[in-house]
Amino acid sequence: MRPIKPKTDPASDAEDAARWEAVEEATELLLDGDPHEALYVLRNVVKADPKNPYAFYYIGTAMFEVGRFDAAIDAYEAAVKLAPRYQAARVGLSHALRIEGEFVAAERQARKSLEQVPGDGDALFALGLALASSGDRKGAIRAITGFLNTNPELEVSLEARAMLDKLGPLEEEE
Repeated sequence: MRPIKPKTDPASDAEDAARWEAVEEATELLLDGDPHEALYVLRNVVKADPKNPYAFYYIGTAMFEVGRFDAAIDAYEAAVKLAPRYQAARVGLSHALRIEGEFVAAERQARKSLEQVPGDGDALFALGLALASSGDRKGAIRAITGFLNTNPELEVSLEARAMLDKLGPLEEEE
């Protein structure tokens, strides 16, 4: 996981920079594999600034890491509410919704992300996973193929290729 600084709609660059700085310790803890300590830090950040979308995003990430997908959904939704164009939060929300079995909502969030940033690789992958989970094989294959065309990192590329192999090829009439 790499820290992801979004393009939010901040009141000012100084305010945005301060909000980003407030979560830096937590992002390092997440990178070091310590989501519980990161959550402690992030809760304090939210107490100090309940409008910090980065804090909510990373709370979602930490909750995702510890398998609390319901809490991750809540946190990602809070981040998206504060910063509607926060791509990473919307994609994280899509993944958490999918894991919780909310396939239609997961697809909706992935598509909203793609409306905001057409061709976004992370959103295409989230869409492909949501569609595969809901049984839309053709849509999943198209989205995952689109994702692979964005030249993703090797590890996730291998995962996507394995999914395509499992889904099988599209027939010409599809």
